[in-house]
Amino acid sequence: MPIKIVITPGGDIPLYRQIADRVRQAIHTGKAAVGDPLPSVRALAEELVVNPNTVLKAFNDLVREGLIEAQAGRGFFIAARRQMYSKAERERRLRAAVDTFVGEVAFLDLVPADILALVRERLSGDTKPEKREGNP
Repeated sequence: MPIKIVITPGGDIPLYRQIADRVRQAIHTGKAAVGDPLPSVRALAEELVVNPNTVLKAFNDLVREGLIEAQAGRGFFIAARRQMYSKAERERRLRAAVDTFVGEVAFLDLVPADILALVRERLSGDTKPEKREGNP
């Protein structure tokens, strides 16, 4: 099954990062397996209504991270998983991401249990919005 990439234009997160994040999430949750093809740069750009350079920037970032690989004349594919960073670097990156996340959600007036529940859902691959009390 091809990866479905959905972005939010006009948000705070650059479009190329949103594309890369969706691919990372698909890999993490098992929705994308080693060898699975990604949409072509042109096709994904047309589907998302973005400049092809935006898609290419996202794909190039993923190639540098070792998550996908480019095959000349064939396109981009999910790469075999290999760890590019030391444990200390992974922890540093995690702390930076958590600091950013906490800064973003700090003023949403939500209880920590609700925030953690949504994080658990996303880590498990559930991307459907959950209906909660007061949520339409």
